[in-house]
This record gives sequence, C-alpha cells and structure tokens, in this order.
Amino acid sequence: MIHKLLTGKVTTASLLTLLAVQVSGCATEGRERITLLPNKDGTASAVVVKTDKTEQILDKPFSSVNVDAKGDIYRLRRNARCVNVRYSAVIAAQPKRPKSYLLYFTPKTVELNPDSKLVLKQIKTDLKSRAAPEIRAIGHTSALGDAQENEILSLELAEKMRLVLVAEGIPEDRFTVVGHGERELLIPTPDGVDEPRNSRVEINIR
Repeated sequence: MIHKLLTGKVTTASLLTLLAVQVSGCATEGRERITLLPNKDGTASAVVVKTDKTEQILDKPFSSVNVDAKGDIYRLRRNARCVNVRYSAVIAAQPKRPKSYLLYFTPKTVELNPDSKLVLKQIKTDLKSRAAPEIRAIGHTSALGDAQENEILSLELAEKMRLVLVAEGIPEDRFTVVGHGERELLIPTPDGVDEPRNSRVEINIR
C-alpha cells in the first residue's frame, strides 16, 4: 500500500491505475491512500485528489481517501488518534518547515539592534534543531546613499550574519549569501531617506 500524508495549501494530486477498496477505521487496506494533516501553525489547508473520473477535496484535518483502479475515490473515516498511532514514525520523520527571520541594524552601523539580537538567538536554536539546514542570507539597505555602494553594504550585512552563524558551528557550505542593496525596500521611501527598517538581513532556513 502507498500512503501519502499531506499538508499545505490547496494542491491537485492526479492518481491513475491505482488499486484500493472502500473501507473505514484504522485498519484500512488499499494501494493508495491520501490523508491531510493539519498545518502546525493552525492555518487552513486543503488538497484536491483528482482522477480521470472524479475528484474530491480534503479540507478537514485528518480527512482521508482511498483511490481504486477505476479512478473512483472513497472517503475513509479517520481521526487524529488513528492517524497519529498508525503513522507516528512517518510524522516524526517529517522535515521541519522552512522559516524566515528578519534582523535589523542600529542606524548607520553593521551592529544588530537589541531586539534583533534576541531574534538571532532564536535562529541559532532553530538551526541546532535541524539535521542539515540550508540557509540563505539576503542583505538589504535603506535608500540613503549611493545605490552601488548600497549593493556592497547589503552584501556585507548578509556576510556578517553568515560569519556569526558559522562561528556557532554551522558548516559554511550550508549558506548562500546575497545582497539586494536598496532594490527591495521593506518600507517604501523616496531616494535618500534612511528608514531603519529597510536596513536588514533576511535569514531563510529550510
């Protein structure tokens, strides 16, 4: 039997030449089963299960279907206890979700402001909980100063954060570092305005 545990936004799964039977409860049998897991952050999610003959939407946590060789889709009775018991090992082995953090700097410096120093601690904790994280550090600046110089400064900001995290034991080859200068202002301003929230580094972890 093939089992699929799905989370996330609405997607479509096309399923062909599959063998299943209509059953219910925990002891279901079949060749293909799709079960929708709840998002960890509590947001709504759904998946469209579609064959050449029909389709059904799974939009409730732990809702589940089987699909047979004729393309018919059968609803199953599932609940949180049933799914968690049957697939506990699979659920535990799921990779952590990607996460993004924003780090802000004291104006006219490359030093993190006090609040961002606390965020940096969260990043370090997050990275230690992931077996093989991939980290992308993206530097940004305000619209103050020369655009070309801001390109260089944004890369320096991102590189500084990379060095801080490498010092914590994160392998260098897990990082991608880029600078976007003033091209992606978080707070739109006219040219020449030094908006502190635009001087930042975005850390994306997956």
